Amino acid sequence: MRSNRRAERPRVSMRTAAIALAIVAVLALIPVLINLQTSSSQANEESSPVAGAPQVGAGADGSVPAEGQAQGQAQTGASAGNIGTVTEVDKKFLSSVRQAGLWEIPAGRLAQTNASSEAVKRAGLHLIDGHSKLDQLVREDAKLLGVQIPDQATAEQQEWVRQMKAAKGAEFDKLFANLLRASHGKIFAVIGEVRGSTQNDLIRRHARQANQTVLDHLEVLEDTGLVDAETFAEVEAAVTK
Repeated sequence: MRSNRRAERPRVSMRTAAIALAIVAVLALIPVLINLQTSSSQANEESSPVAGAPQVGAGADGSVPAEGQAQGQAQTGASAGNIGTVTEVDKKFLSSVRQAGLWEIPAGRLAQTNASSEAVKRAGLHLIDGHSKLDQLVREDAKLLGVQIPDQATAEQQEWVRQMKAAKGAEFDKLFANLLRASHGKIFAVIGEVRGSTQNDLIRRHARQANQTVLDHLEVLEDTGLVDAETFAEVEAAVTK
């Protein structure tokens, strides 16, 4: 029995020594692992963009140079579809929309001061809002397409504005409703022709917006109850000739 106990003592000592060595080895590896993890995190931070930091090619304030903006605009244009083909009909359409705003916005403002009918004043507000938006759109599209657009209304349109400036009350109401209803009726038919024939995606978008705006104006003008039968006949003759 004594000899067996003596033989077991060396074995226990050797096992204890082995465990102690393993613990020391693990403790020695911990600093190495920590260093590796820190280095990896730093490398990831350097290679990943930081929110709010300037991108490559951007200025110190984070702004993108004009060259980069031009590239972005070119890519946007390329994905927008066909905007290269601009026909004479397309150009005439943009000019007509521009000229419409140049006299109908002043007409809408006159309605707020010269009209006696609340329905006419309401129609005037619709003209101001709708044509202000269309005018911004037509200037943007004309610039993108390289189309020259006028900076003043036609002589006839300017004469209509002069007539409305000289009219007050019920006379203004009647003049306003009939002049504007005739003009919108004629351009409404033109919009349909342009939308049906154009190959240009920007013109299609513009025609869609113009169609919605003009339709709204037709309805508020008719709601005044002041549009004469002669006005409808004039529009019919113009669009069917």
